[in-house]
Amino acid sequence: MPLILTPRLVLRRWRESDIAPMTAINSDPDVMRWIGDGSVHDEEQTRSTMARWEHGWETEGFGLFAVEVRATGELAGFTGLSVPHYLPEVLPAVEIGWRLGRSFWGRGLATEAARAALDFGFADRGLERVVSIAQVGNDASERIMNKLGMRVERATLDPYCGRAIRVHALNAPATVDRSP
Repeated sequence: MPLILTPRLVLRRWRESDIAPMTAINSDPDVMRWIGDGSVHDEEQTRSTMARWEHGWETEGFGLFAVEVRATGELAGFTGLSVPHYLPEVLPAVEIGWRLGRSFWGRGLATEAARAALDFGFADRGLERVVSIAQVGNDASERIMNKLGMRVERATLDPYCGRAIRVHALNAPATVDRSP
C-alpha cells in the first residue's frame, strides 16, 4: 500500500473516518464550483465516489490518495492519478487531479501533494505521460499545473456538462528511474 510523506503531508489510502471530512469538502459550493456542473455532493455520493477511488487502486495500480496534514492529522482532501474515462478524446491517458477543502487553500499544499503524486506516477508506476484537466476559469488549478511543468495541449468541452476545459500534459522526465 503506497504511503507518501512530504514535508507537510501524508498521502495515503482512504479510511472510513475520511467520509465525514470529505463530505464536508464536497458539500462546499466554493470547492465544487469547477467540478463537473458545479453541484455539491452529499454523504451518500461521497461514500460512493470514495469506493470508486479505492477500486481504481485495485484495477489500475494507482489511484487517488487521501491527503492528510502531518502536523494535525486533518484530512485536507485528495490528490492522485486516475483514468479520465469521462473524456474519451484524450484516452489512453492518466490524469492527475486534486481537491482540497477551502481552509487548506493558498498554502501550496495542493502543489506539494500533486508533485508527490506525479513523482509516484512517473517513478513508481512507470507512466510516460500525465494529463490534467481544468475548466476554463479555474485559474488556481491551472497555476498548479504550470508549477508542475504541465503545458496546455488542447481545449475542448466536457461532454457531460458542456463546460469549456483545457487539457494540460507533461511527459516523464528523462531522468526518472523506471526500473523495478
